[in-house]
Amino acid sequence: MAFSADRSVELATCAAPTDGDFRWLHLSLADLGTHRWIEREESLPPPVRELLLSPDTHQTALVHGDVVACVLHDFERDFDVIDTSRIGAIRIALTPDMIITARLHPVCAADMIRQRLLAGARPASPGAALDLLVGAIGQNIAGLSRTLSHDVQTAEDDFLEGRHPPTSRDLIGIRRRLAQIHRVLDGMRNVFNRLEEDEDLPPALQSVTEKLSQRLQALDGDILGIQGQLRLLRDEVDIQAAQRTNQNLYILSIMTALLLPATLVTGIFGMNTGGLPFTGPHGTWAATLLATAAAAATYGLLRWMGFMRR
Repeated sequence: MAFSADRSVELATCAAPTDGDFRWLHLSLADLGTHRWIEREESLPPPVRELLLSPDTHQTALVHGDVVACVLHDFERDFDVIDTSRIGAIRIALTPDMIITARLHPVCAADMIRQRLLAGARPASPGAALDLLVGAIGQNIAGLSRTLSHDVQTAEDDFLEGRHPPTSRDLIGIRRRLAQIHRVLDGMRNVFNRLEEDEDLPPALQSVTEKLSQRLQALDGDILGIQGQLRLLRDEVDIQAAQRTNQNLYILSIMTALLLPATLVTGIFGMNTGGLPFTGPHGTWAATLLATAAAAATYGLLRWMGFMRR
């Protein structure tokens, strides 16, 4: 698309002539024609072309003259599924009169940006385009953050009220997604911090990179807050599980202590030796009373020693 002060025009090809002040080209790296066009584009320095075509997806940035290039992360999307857990790379090149964004797989931010552009947004400079792009990525992550925060709060309410407490698998799934988002935000923030510290960064982008760095830091703070809340919930769940285990072990220990004397009595009377007492017609009842008395005496001893508690 080409943008001027009063209108925006969709371009049929990257080389289409335009009288606009600023162009935004969004390219698919799955198309071989994209590779050929980037390799021949004279406004892009060789290091920038290499960054756009590189298979490396690590978040990074470079400044070459008046051209700034970077790689940022966003969540990929499918044709029928908007929110996926796959992370994709967006390659960006900013020249004084153009922004180029390229991706191998569809990403969520691209659809959001297109909707904003069709709604009337008109970036007139590289800084405005970069702000719009990172704003779309941040909006998507903010939506994921609100969803995960709601999931944690719902799990916490269920746990405190005793109905359907969360399982470890549920909490691990939330933790995995939070850690994934944190890595994305931390990498993006490091990219803009490096751009801020680069002395060759064009002055028009200095204020934009500083603002975007602060915005990403705030989003990352929200994610860290949710992680802290989730950590407390997991600790409470683990403590409750440990208490249940200890209670079960305590009950088993008491039962073992109560049955041990009775087991000793039955073991003695089960020996095939001569001279056993209670061999008369009521010997079984007498042995049973003796085993019961031994268990009762053990119970009384444990209660006197303080081992019996509610």
